[in-house]
Amino acid sequence: MEFRHLGRSGLMISEIAYGNWITHGSQVEEEAAAACVRAALDVGITTFDTADVYAGTRAEEVLGRALHGQRREGLEILTKVYWPTGPGPNDRGLSRKHIMESIAGSLRRLQTDYVDVYQAHRYDYSTPLEETMQAFADIVHSGKALYIGVSEWKAAEIRAGVELAKELKFQLVSNQPQYSMLWRVIEAEVVPTCEELGLGQVVFSPIAQGVLTGKYLPGQPPPAGSRATDESGAGFIQRLLADDVLTTVQRLKPLAEQAGLSMAQLAVAWVLHNPNVSAAIVGASRPEQVYDNAKASGVKLDADLLKAIDEILDPIAERDPAHTASPARRP
Repeated sequence: MEFRHLGRSGLMISEIAYGNWITHGSQVEEEAAAACVRAALDVGITTFDTADVYAGTRAEEVLGRALHGQRREGLEILTKVYWPTGPGPNDRGLSRKHIMESIAGSLRRLQTDYVDVYQAHRYDYSTPLEETMQAFADIVHSGKALYIGVSEWKAAEIRAGVELAKELKFQLVSNQPQYSMLWRVIEAEVVPTCEELGLGQVVFSPIAQGVLTGKYLPGQPPPAGSRATDESGAGFIQRLLADDVLTTVQRLKPLAEQAGLSMAQLAVAWVLHNPNVSAAIVGASRPEQVYDNAKASGVKLDADLLKAIDEILDPIAERDPAHTASPARRP
């Protein structure tokens, strides 16, 4: 496993991170989830990403139990705040109240005294940015989080956040966007801004919810137990299951074979080719998927291969930066 700096900070993270967005507490049983975490540790993954909202807070609990007993200093644990975790109007968003209550809950569920990176899961237009950043500053200064990150913020929002973070004397070090061969919306605005300001990308869905593995075939129902059959993930993946997308993705298979890679490894290696990407988050429902994805660490893709990928996917790749968006109102 290779490691990269998280942006221009001194923090090193494994370039492949393990994430439990849909799997833990939802798609797979806890025993299987724990087996996947053990597999991640076996291959040298030290960076684990979760969020308070995943599986209605259960995902943090499962991850906390799975990592119990591990040397804390040898791990980088990332979690997030924004989406609803309760029924009340203050159980969501980035108000000081919700942030302070959420970090307390996350630390309890994760069985840790601090998280390495605490991330704003979206931008909250209902809360003054100054209030949000002051709360994050207080969390960092109290030692409950070492660094602060954001997720799916627009370039201008990131810039404003960095300016306030500097005034409040803490580091905004990362952005967590969706990014894959099929979803390149961060390339035009977010990546250049983050390169300038020193933030690294910790990207989710590098395999496009499994579509880039090639296991979803045009004209055929999705495989049993796959992301497309899970209630939590089906809506997110639906737009990628069009026959034209699936047919085009199948054309990547010979390229992966020529490179000696599985299609999943090719997809993960592709996002890691972007120098602004600090880590690619992979999820798994089986340990074998972790072992397979981890082999993308350190893979170098040559210029001809990258060009061939672009030629195949250009007609269906989404590049519009307007797709980087947060809800206009709190959910």
